[in-house]
Amino acid sequence: MVDNRIKDFKNFLYLAWKHLNLPQPTPLQYDISDYLQDENERRVVIEAFRGVGKSWITSAYVCHQLLLNPQKNILVVSASKTRADDFSTFTLRLIHEMPILAHLKPKDGQRMSKISFDVAPAKASHAPSVKSLGITGQLTGSRADLIIADDVESANNSQTQMMRDKLAETIKEFEAIIKPGGRIVFLGTPQTEMSIYNLLDERGYRTRIWPSRYPDDRLKTAFGYKLAPIVADVDTEEGQPTDPQRFDSDDLIEREASYGKSGFALQFMLDVSLSDADKYPLKLNDFMVVSGCSSWTDAPVKVQWASGKEQLDAYKHLPNVGLKGDYWCAPMTISDETAPWDGAVMSIDPAGRGKDESAYAVVKMMKGQLYLTAAGGLQNGYSEESLEVLSKVAKQQNVNKIITESNFGDGMFTQLLKPVLSKIHPVSIEEVRHNTSKEKRMIDTLEPILNQHRLVVDEKVILADYQSDVDLKYKLFYQLTRLTRDRGSLIHDDRLDALSIAVNYWVETLDRDIQQAVEDHKKELLDIELAKFMEASVGRKPQSENWIGLR
Repeated sequence: MVDNRIKDFKNFLYLAWKHLNLPQPTPLQYDISDYLQDENERRVVIEAFRGVGKSWITSAYVCHQLLLNPQKNILVVSASKTRADDFSTFTLRLIHEMPILAHLKPKDGQRMSKISFDVAPAKASHAPSVKSLGITGQLTGSRADLIIADDVESANNSQTQMMRDKLAETIKEFEAIIKPGGRIVFLGTPQTEMSIYNLLDERGYRTRIWPSRYPDDRLKTAFGYKLAPIVADVDTEEGQPTDPQRFDSDDLIEREASYGKSGFALQFMLDVSLSDADKYPLKLNDFMVVSGCSSWTDAPVKVQWASGKEQLDAYKHLPNVGLKGDYWCAPMTISDETAPWDGAVMSIDPAGRGKDESAYAVVKMMKGQLYLTAAGGLQNGYSEESLEVLSKVAKQQNVNKIITESNFGDGMFTQLLKPVLSKIHPVSIEEVRHNTSKEKRMIDTLEPILNQHRLVVDEKVILADYQSDVDLKYKLFYQLTRLTRDRGSLIHDDRLDALSIAVNYWVETLDRDIQQAVEDHKKELLDIELAKFMEASVGRKPQSENWIGLR
């Protein structure tokens, strides 16, 4: 006979957490538990932010269901077989370890594996008490009173519409598996703004959402009735954590920086209403377009960005491969004062394994403002002809440094380029190697520069890129406007990578210059203070930098 108090799943969860030496469940975890045990809802979707513990809560719920009714058959389905097995393994562990569940331990002759197991009181049945499957496994033939679909949508099976369509068809099979009067519970975090979880409402499912922060009015409206009352009905300032015992404000800020704006919006705010502006952070309208800067020997010391009608109309004639609402923009003002370039760098991303284009970009600097004066890509970048073309571009643009990506070929490209370059335009070559995610690296480099409108592009570069005899996906500005933080978001990214390498060189140079300026300023102030001290102490100023050696 089960204690009446234990019939409430929240009380059982408390005992399970105590057994696992975990802190007491948070109010938000209790709220998820309460919704999970509401038997009035037969088709349920629980969307909660990453890391809230929804899988562990649901694993405890499976144990609780078997405690109340050992004759139930429960099917656990996840995106991968491994994850599903981990779920059932954890459930079996609780059964073996918790005294209150001791009578459920499988007996000799019953099924007992991480794939499927029976509980002791269960009568003989074709279906085990608990069975785990991957979403791509053999669902046909299974029968269940309760189906737990734990994160069936993953980054690996939802990136394309074809993948999502296939997944949507697969989960329809659940209706053929579930017994009359049975329950289907989806647990998940949306992976894309077109998440399959959006479709489940149309199939009669009831969705409840627990975001990591109290949402603003826009997001409240987007969530509507789906937003958990514990979040919706609380008069708390937007942006504050909904489960501070789990993740406080500082923790969420760190995670937002790590995941990126769009990733955090999906994984922690459950916001599937992402706009292109959120998903694609790099935009054409953050550039400033000028005509002829690729041939300048001097450059204006200052240019000022604006997005008024006059600036937008100036370059309407240019081809625009950006997303809807994006546009090219002319500077509002260009100073009359000019000066020679501070420097010119050419970056080269050699063709590597599986690639068929070597890309280059030339970026010059004037007083912290960057100018993209040349960009393109070459087939077979290791050929003598291609090496000559690259060397001639370097000469034409009068670059004073070349940077090459050394990840492929172990520096072989640089060794091939050097003798050709020495004949045409002798200049130093520096190799760089990257170990971080390419998508994150490119966005982290380019987004701040573009947001500050510090990147100017020559009209000729835009035209040359658009008119290059290659498929659209090879072109620089198409790549730039389609880049997301998702791994492999672009099929080809060579030209964009070359641009980010050149920009990053100047970003690092500026950082070093700023640090040196700070140090020089500190030294200057110190010298002034020392001079004042000496004059006050001995009646005269230091006669040299070695003020201690006064005569």
